[in-house]
Amino acid sequence: MEVILLKDLENLGTKYEVIQVKPGYGRNYLIPTGSAIIANKTNLSKLETLKEKAAEKEAVLREKFEALKEKLQENVLKIGAKSGTTGKIFGSVTNLQLAQAIQDQWGEEVDRKSIEIDEEIKMLGEYVAVAKVFRDIEARIRFEVVKE
Repeated sequence: MEVILLKDLENLGTKYEVIQVKPGYGRNYLIPTGSAIIANKTNLSKLETLKEKAAEKEAVLREKFEALKEKLQENVLKIGAKSGTTGKIFGSVTNLQLAQAIQDQWGEEVDRKSIEIDEEIKMLGEYVAVAKVFRDIEARIRFEVVKE
């Protein structure tokens, strides 16, 4: 049975790809869950318009996320933390605090799961994190942990 995928599925294919699957898998799982449609003449003719619309939508999203990347890389984020006299902070700074600080200071929403911090942050100072804001767009976020 040939189907057109409507989503990226791991170990199966990418969105709008025409693939061959077993009839039971297609009828009982892919089609009912909205992951695929049957690859008949009508749906194959609609496939090109779907691809064009998706490309236009992705271009708009890519432009938006490029602007977000520039904003994240140009500015330095300030995160307040309670600390002792030696500069050691109580607890540590996490990606959740970074995402919240980006939202509060710049009004931009970044998923906390997309932010990666290479080192454990337990001291005051300047650090760098990487946020994957879109498929292949990564932004380096410079931030400074300051005493509250």
